[in-house]
This record gives sequence, C-alpha cells and structure tokens, in this order.
Amino acid sequence: MENKEKTESKDRILEKAADLFMRYGIRSITMDEIAAQLGISKKTIYQFFTDKDEMVEAVVDEEMKENENACREFKVNAEDAVQEIFLAMEDMQEMLKTMNPQLMYDLEKHHPGAYRRLKQYKYHFLYTMIRENLERGIKEEIYRSGLNLDITTRHRIETAFMIFNQDAFPQNKFPMNQTCQELALLYLHSIINSRGKKLIDKYLNEREKITYE
Repeated sequence: MENKEKTESKDRILEKAADLFMRYGIRSITMDEIAAQLGISKKTIYQFFTDKDEMVEAVVDEEMKENENACREFKVNAEDAVQEIFLAMEDMQEMLKTMNPQLMYDLEKHHPGAYRRLKQYKYHFLYTMIRENLERGIKEEIYRSGLNLDITTRHRIETAFMIFNQDAFPQNKFPMNQTCQELALLYLHSIINSRGKKLIDKYLNEREKITYE
C-alpha cells in the first residue's frame, strides 16, 4: 500500500471511529463494528492500530488537534475577549449535540492512557488559552481587574467539564449543549465589569436573531 493510500485509509478509519464513539460511547463500539461500518475487514484496521486502546488514543489526539486549531482561530477572529468565549462556546455546543454523555466516563474508566492525554491537554493548552483570554479581557477593560488568574483559569477548566458529570447534570434533564451555554455564561458574569456585561447582551441578542431568522 502506497504511503498516500495508507494515510487516507488510516484517516478514514479514525473518522468513522470518532463518529461512532461520539454517538454511542466508546465501550459499546467494537473493532468489528467499525470494520463493518467501513465495509473493510478487521485485519485492515489492525494494519494501523495494534488494539482498540491505541485507536482511542489516536482519536483523542486528532480531536485535541482540531480543537487546538479552532481555539487559535477564535482568538484571532474575535473582536474582543467576550466574543472569543462565545465562539468557543458555540463550537462546543455544536459538537455536544451528537455526543453521547457516556463517552467521557468510558474514556476515564477503560482507556486511562487516552484520558491522561486529555488531562494533560486541559492543563497545558486549554489552561494557556483561558489565561490569555483573561489577560486580554483585563487589557481591553471588559473583565474585572484584580482577578486571581490561576484560580479563575482552573475554575473555568473544571466547570467546563462538569457537563459530563451525569450525577450532577443527567442528560435527560440537562442536555449537554444547553448546560454548556449556561455554565459559560455563569463564568463570564463572574469575571466581567459593566462594559463586559453590555458585550454579553450584544452577543446573546445576535444569537437570538440568527435563531429566529
């Protein structure tokens, strides 16, 4: 198999695996199921991945890379720090519409290597992006000065991932995409000043207009 064909085949397998994991959770999807969905033999999958654990790690790596690129785009394209958070929130909400709430539990319980990668990602890349957003908002004079940046950053990381806690927010009562918005707005209201409040109202109104058009 040529290198280009190998890359395309591997990418296709990862894309299908990610789609199935997102919709049905990780544990319920077998290598046989992925092969059947792709119309290939399981042997073909094992040319690229030694086992399911390695595949899950590859899927997580790919998702983190895509999220990293998106976050950088939001930072560049946003007119201000508040809009940057709105852009990230909207992107997350779109993903959560089709995400099985069991996925994060499956990751932590059955794929500790992939979960460790995600944890490292949270406290390295996401930590940096959130802290830089706080610094930006303070500089733009739309966030309160005097915030403890380290505590505020860590608080945001933990609350953002609370949506996956099915004990606190069961999916049948608190849809994840809606809970994502509520937690993001609670965070924003805890760090803004009066100028920042006007921006929140502005971006919420813009969202409502798009929804009803």
